[in-house]
Amino acid sequence: MGKRYFYVHSSDPRQDNMNLEGFDIPINEGDARRIARLVNMYEENILSQIDEEYVSKTRWADKLADRIASFGGSWTFLMIFGGILAAWMVWNTIPFTARYHFDKPPFILLNLCLSFIAAFQAPIIMMSQNRQAARDKHESIIDFAINYKAEQEIDDMQSHLHRIEGKLNQLERLLRSLEQLERLRHDDLQDEETRD
Repeated sequence: MGKRYFYVHSSDPRQDNMNLEGFDIPINEGDARRIARLVNMYEENILSQIDEEYVSKTRWADKLADRIASFGGSWTFLMIFGGILAAWMVWNTIPFTARYHFDKPPFILLNLCLSFIAAFQAPIIMMSQNRQAARDKHESIIDFAINYKAEQEIDDMQSHLHRIEGKLNQLERLLRSLEQLERLRHDDLQDEETRD
């Protein structure tokens, strides 16, 4: 993306005013201030708007999906689920509990339960991921606004530096002209002294 604006110094030393330019289009100070104000308003309001939109569009089913996905992707879930699987297989294989076996190897009931869990857990996790992707997209807009504001600030600092540089050049030219005048006066005084 090109620069938003910068100061362009006139080559004419008598002309002290500077012109703002952005995207090769002249921009006056009022337009630059208006653009900066709009970006500031956008940046200030975007976080609250995203949070409000997220909360207003979140139904109880979406909140439940987020909680299930959060729990289903945790170490707690893996440890509890692993413990249940191990207990199921041990209970149904050891000879001590043979009277109470309800799912003998090859654990067909266990396979059916695992299939049901996978069939329901995958879409719930995908729903939660889709909602998170939408939120991430909104947050990328925030990042864009912040980066755009940072670019504006950098351009503003550059414009100040250009202005300072222009003033320093004017001072340098003024000092040179004063030195030349001083030399001319000094030479004139020496000429008068040599004539006398």
